[in-house]
Formats: sequence, C-alpha cells, structure tokens
Amino acid sequence: MFALILAAIVCLSLFAVVTVKRVPAGQVYSLYRRGKPVRLLQTGIHLVLPLLDRVGHRIDLGGRVLRFEEPMAEAGDVRGTVYWQVLEPERADAVIEQADQLIRRGAVEALQGKVEATGDQRMLGQQLKQSLNGMLRPRGVMVTRVELDLAA
Repeated sequence: MFALILAAIVCLSLFAVVTVKRVPAGQVYSLYRRGKPVRLLQTGIHLVLPLLDRVGHRIDLGGRVLRFEEPMAEAGDVRGTVYWQVLEPERADAVIEQADQLIRRGAVEALQGKVEATGDQRMLGQQLKQSLNGMLRPRGVMVTRVELDLAA
C-alpha cells in the first residue's frame, strides 16, 4: 500500500514538472500542438499539456551577433559583423532557425559588385544594413548594426 502511494506521488510530481514551463526574461517560447504553432509563451510560468504540446523554438529577444570570419568569395574579400535582433517573435518563429543563413546570403547578394565600386566602409555598411532590413523586417527580424572590414 505504501509503495502504491509513493508511486502515485512520484507520478504526480513528474507530471507537474513536465506540465509547468518557465520562460526566462528576455525570451519567448513558441508552443506547438501536433506540429502546428499554437501560441507564444511570454516571460513567466505557463501550464502546457505534456503529451500534446511541445516547445518549438526558444527565441531570444536580445541582440545577436553574426560574424563573417572567412572572406565571402562571392562578394570579394569582405569580413565583418552583423548585429541583429528579433522584434516580432510571431513572424520570426518560422525563420528563426535559418536567420543566420538568410543574413549571410543577403549580405553576399547585397555586396556583390559593390566592394570594388565603393571603397567607403561606412557607406557600404549602411547600404548593407538597409538591404538586409528590407529583406528581414517582414520576417520580424531587424539588423541593428553592420561593421565591415574591407581587406586591402
């Protein structure tokens, strides 16, 4: 009898641990039910259905950094850093896993042919930032700063 009560207490405790999700400050979790997005969990404590719901993405609302350490062959010998952040998690949820690749691809496309024509790093960085924001803003992501290093 004691073992049965102990087993029930352990099962209830495990169920409570799996049911309660704590979202830290500065983050948003996307909740999926049967593979489809249901809602976003904002900062705080939330109850979820353990067998139906799962956390799809943990979206950090703080700034992120993407460094171009290797030269981008398609755009010339350009190295740099792109600072970006998620502004609208509802839109960004669908592309958050590919955000780095989208930014890298957008940077290469925007810089093709402009590196030799424009020697000014600041102006080229501003053009790149505007181009990336034009592509990323509809997806809930914004580039906040671009720092380029044009190798001589």
